[in-house]
Amino acid sequence: MTRFGLISFSGCAIMLALALLPAAAQPGTAPAIPQTVLMKPADLANDIKAGKAPVILQVGFSVLYQQAHIPGAIYAGPGNKEEGIDNLKKQAASLAKDKPLVIYCGCCPWEKCPNIAAAWKELTAEGFKNLKVLYLPQNFGEDWADKGYPVVKAS
Repeated sequence: MTRFGLISFSGCAIMLALALLPAAAQPGTAPAIPQTVLMKPADLANDIKAGKAPVILQVGFSVLYQQAHIPGAIYAGPGNKEEGIDNLKKQAASLAKDKPLVIYCGCCPWEKCPNIAAAWKELTAEGFKNLKVLYLPQNFGEDWADKGYPVVKAS
């Protein structure tokens, strides 16, 4: 087999393996979330400041949540891991399906986020009717904290 053929075969094998992974483990699927459910950071910040904050679930990595998160946000676990989805289901089990709910991650640029799409998919399948996804195009620091929106930081 030529070197090019081996590289081509390896590339195909990797793509096939990624295609066979469960949806929760596929990075970069955030752009598949419908635009109609995306929420702008300024809108959520205004709701928080007005005392009208929805339930907020952080579906990223725990280290990020521990460093800084949106006030009132509940850590629900990373959407790219089975235990994260299990924790998400646990956190969402007591929530009313028709009440406003916002999820966010902010670990990395939107196009590469491994967590948000799987969490959105799971909560949609669970029947949440008023679910919004906080659109953080770059990351939580740049699109939320650096803009002066409310943050709870580790002490």
